[in-house]
Amino acid sequence: MDTFADRVIQFNRNLDVKLDLPDGIRVMNPFTENPLALKASSLFYRKFYNDNRPRRLILGINPGRHGAGVTGVPFTDTKRLADKCGLPLDSLKTHEPSSVFIYEVIDAYGGPEKFYSEFYINSPCPLGFVKTNNKGREVNFNYYDSRELAEAVYPFMLKSIEAHIAKGTDTGVVWCLGSGKNFKMLEAINREQRYFGKIIPLEHPRFIMQYRSKQKQQYIKKYIEALKPLR
Repeated sequence: MDTFADRVIQFNRNLDVKLDLPDGIRVMNPFTENPLALKASSLFYRKFYNDNRPRRLILGINPGRHGAGVTGVPFTDTKRLADKCGLPLDSLKTHEPSSVFIYEVIDAYGGPEKFYSEFYINSPCPLGFVKTNNKGREVNFNYYDSRELAEAVYPFMLKSIEAHIAKGTDTGVVWCLGSGKNFKMLEAINREQRYFGKIIPLEHPRFIMQYRSKQKQQYIKKYIEALKPLR
């Protein structure tokens, strides 16, 4: 019998999408662009998900360049992958502020083993996007930052959410990281598809670290309180 880990790894291995994208935007797929991403993420899922326990689903926005864009694990940069998960990726070093916050929440919850035994984090859009800015550098681009992109990616998002559910996640409650546009989009999807009984929005880690860093401990407590009923 396959495990939760097997289902996630298979999903990652087959992850792909063909879209007509707005000018200057491209898909970021860590599993085809970075040969270490599938290896590193597979080790992660084998370590924390090698069973068939149901998980509660947490949905972010889409992968960032320095977190899942490298490691293949949502909200996990190489430093947290090594220091918190015990899985060093020696050839690459990345730092993502969102990962810092999420792992402080995970530590406050009881550590990676406890947290990942209860929760599975991914995104309604599990592939990321980057845009070339006026300096010729690629920067993260959210699926909802362009109406054209959001409409193009919508069918892919529905299939992805259905795949997340099929891995073995509970649909009674889902947590949405991003209390603005991401929450509004997930609410609209849920009104149409009725995937989840309840959606709980939380401020996105990136927003907290960039604009509310002095209140970080308050937000960590808010996250823990939002998750507490399941403990």
